Amino acid sequence: MSHFSRIKTQLSDKDLLIQALKALGFTPEEGHLLLQGFGGQHTPVEILIRLPRSFPIGFRRNGAFFEIVADWSGVRGIQAEEFTQHLLQRYAYLATRQKLEAQGFTLIEEQVASTGEIRLLLRRMV
Repeated sequence: MSHFSRIKTQLSDKDLLIQALKALGFTPEEGHLLLQGFGGQHTPVEILIRLPRSFPIGFRRNGAFFEIVADWSGVRGIQAEEFTQHLLQRYAYLATRQKLEAQGFTLIEEQVASTGEIRLLLRRMV
């Protein structure tokens, strides 16, 4: 019986996903990797983050988007919902900055509220 859970996401850009993981303090590995779970079970993933004294968390493409794959019963120190929420926020932040910078905007100021909300002040010279 598989203990792997899959969380569907709207994460489509591999480079932005890697950047978001790094921004959250993880060291992602890329390639044809095997994610370890309970009882020595393995499943293939494209991106893997290893955690101390814990099962790792993986990512694999499912159609156009990546899904998060893990045996959460063995993941220590990270809750699935909190991890997913932080990752999605960082990914959205990076995607927004990338898109705006490509349109000629420059970041002037960034504020992070106590709620975690991020406000950006941008400028574009015309």
